[in-house]
Amino acid sequence: MSFVETFLNWDVILRVYPMLMKGVANTVALALTVIVLGGIAGVGICLVRLYAPRVFRWLAIAYVDLFRAIPILVLLVLIYYALPFMGIRFNSFTSAAIALGLVFSSFTAEVFRAGVQAIPDGQTEAAESLGLPFRVTIWKVILPQALRIAIPPQTSNSVAIAKDTSLASVVAMPDLLKQATDAQALTANPSPLIAAALMYLIVLLPAVRLVSILENRYRREFRH
Repeated sequence: MSFVETFLNWDVILRVYPMLMKGVANTVALALTVIVLGGIAGVGICLVRLYAPRVFRWLAIAYVDLFRAIPILVLLVLIYYALPFMGIRFNSFTSAAIALGLVFSSFTAEVFRAGVQAIPDGQTEAAESLGLPFRVTIWKVILPQALRIAIPPQTSNSVAIAKDTSLASVVAMPDLLKQATDAQALTANPSPLIAAALMYLIVLLPAVRLVSILENRYRREFRH
């Protein structure tokens, strides 16, 4: 067989196209779930680390350090395969979302911590002098400015976690990689894997370019 027939067999790709599109939908759904919920949790953890009583700050630090250090694959195995022995069971999508979300929230917490700490103390002091409650100061003064600083690195983290969704195939979630692997076994041809790689590029390349655009824009604004 020629190279094209082996790796770019359009008959095979068209035959398994519905399987691959189902994988794309599941991958996008997982990535969005992790980015949204993990992002919200990460901001909350950041605020706990910076403003909560000391014991809660220590817990937040331990959380961030632990889940930044532990490999996602290990978390997936623990959540999907080990927790059932303790009577706790999650389906493959939920297991993957929890594992990826724990990791993503820890990185988000660090990104926003850096953003908050980059804001001059005078901003908080000015809000206090105006009599604004602490929660209003956080919501209206601190977080909007921290978000502007955090957008470039947070976008980069989002792209990275979107790529890591491919690890969900370890827990039998029908993401794009799992569907492509099944399609390869079904057709005895590697073309579905090549098609899946191209689909990943189509989805992620615009996001990578967005990271560069945001970084350049922030750099220009910072200089001014």
